[in-house]
Amino acid sequence: MTKYNFILLSGDVEKFLKKLQGVGVMDITRSLKPVDEKSETLSSKAGNYRKALSLLKNVTPAEFADKINGDLAESVINTVNEKETMETQLSQLQKDMDERLPWGQFDVKNIKKLEEHGLKLHFYKVKSSNFDQTWNENYALSEISNDGSTMYFVIVSDDENYDFPLKEIPAPDGDCKAIEKKINELMYEIEKKDRRLAELKCHEKDLQKELDKTMSKLDLHLAHISGTKAAEDYITVLEGFAPTDKEAELKDILDREEVLYLVDKAKVDDNPPIKLKNNKFVSMFELLTDMYGRPKYNEFDPTVFISIFFMLFFAFCMGDAGYGLVLIVASLLLKKMIPEIAKLGVVLGIATTVIGLLFHTFFSTDMLTWSIIPEAVKKCMVPTEIAGFDGTMVLAILVGIVHICLAMIVKTYQATRVNGFANSLGTWGWTLLIVGGVIVGGLALIGVMETTVATWVIIIIGILSALGIFFLNNIHRNPLVNMGVGLWDTYQMVTGLLGDVLSYLRLYALGLAGAKLGEAFNAIGLQALGDGGANWIWFILIVVIGHVLNVAMCVLGAFVHPLRLNFLEFFKNSGYEGAGRKYNPLSDNINN
Repeated sequence: MTKYNFILLSGDVEKFLKKLQGVGVMDITRSLKPVDEKSETLSSKAGNYRKALSLLKNVTPAEFADKINGDLAESVINTVNEKETMETQLSQLQKDMDERLPWGQFDVKNIKKLEEHGLKLHFYKVKSSNFDQTWNENYALSEISNDGSTMYFVIVSDDENYDFPLKEIPAPDGDCKAIEKKINELMYEIEKKDRRLAELKCHEKDLQKELDKTMSKLDLHLAHISGTKAAEDYITVLEGFAPTDKEAELKDILDREEVLYLVDKAKVDDNPPIKLKNNKFVSMFELLTDMYGRPKYNEFDPTVFISIFFMLFFAFCMGDAGYGLVLIVASLLLKKMIPEIAKLGVVLGIATTVIGLLFHTFFSTDMLTWSIIPEAVKKCMVPTEIAGFDGTMVLAILVGIVHICLAMIVKTYQATRVNGFANSLGTWGWTLLIVGGVIVGGLALIGVMETTVATWVIIIIGILSALGIFFLNNIHRNPLVNMGVGLWDTYQMVTGLLGDVLSYLRLYALGLAGAKLGEAFNAIGLQALGDGGANWIWFILIVVIGHVLNVAMCVLGAFVHPLRLNFLEFFKNSGYEGAGRKYNPLSDNINN
């Protein structure tokens, strides 16, 4: 990034910023939140457009639509609010209808006339099986309705000391005929609102244009008021950043303007914005990096590591080739609605399918038991046991060790690049000890390196590492202080590293939990099927519904836990902070 400082007359600021906005590459340092009345108004207006677009997302457009007068966003929001109010009223009316229906049609005026003559109606409902026939003999009882389970009746009485063994219920406010009319009227009004929304859906592109225009105005205003005033507000100083490869293009534009500007290479202390440069595959995972925070100006971009290990960990947690295929199909169906997420879903689905095949699991069935798969193919799958332990569990631990070792290598490279080799000897010591020890130990276990040779190599690595960890962790500090710091770092490393490695067991545990739950649904489905296979409909329903629920739960766990392993275990051991800010240039189209 290249840093620019602009010095210009305050009256020319807005005109100058509009020209920069047209170029679309200059990130003016500014607030990202409303800071005054105008920015609050623009932000609120943009919020209305976003809300309106969201409300129209699932609406089917009308074939024809007239021009809409007035604010489109307010028309959408008001129509939806009015419809929701009507739907609430309709729900209440339907409840009232259910309560009045058993009492049939009657005139409330007639009930009042009876009361005027001293006769009062008492309303009751009781389970049909609990109705006592003697009540007919002792009371002026009239049955109104009986649906087989509940009986509704009234008793007429003029006795002031009237008493009955059942609790009396309130008299209905009216008959079902009156409320039915209100329901029909309300349903007609709701249909009108639906037609109105269908017409507004046709203006969705206009809403998006208004949103882009409003956000562009807001961005411009925030940039305008971010400048530092000087010389009794006659002069304004602006700070901005642009990619270095755009420097020549910007110089030609700025030289034609009546503005004084200074150009300098961006430094870490300037906190310049970060524009990530990744290929198409890695860029799909940038949204995960942004969830934690973009790298600082002198930090490495962790997206490439996230793209590999998040995908791998996700597939580990799912661990089922059938579930991978389901994820691919679901992502393709959602491609038009959420294209970016759908692309990522397809990639994760493919990875899940591949890992599921290696783990020989297809919709929670063991593929090693399938006779149609050649033995040569089965030998390429992960064995059920490795060294007496579950194969997938051993693999999860091994992947975790590789992940942490890679993080430590990245940390060492970053420390050396920023601080120099001499000031990074402590970091080198730990990386040499852990990573070197893992490599030598691994070679010895698989028989590539003899035990005696491996022992001497480990001793040499230990001595070199101890020098860096305990004596040279800070060459500008007292050696005794360095030793104390080294001992404290050793305690933290030993206790923390073991916990970090064991954290990767969650990959095995989540995959196992999903597989066992899927097996349970398969078993229940087979029980419902029976020996003769007559209940195959129940079998299909149980298996399909069960696995759909299992896929949904597995996807949730497979998203959260791999993210945690990257954000905590990898970032902690790699020294990544993620305190940078996103490159956000002034642009006429805020979505670019």
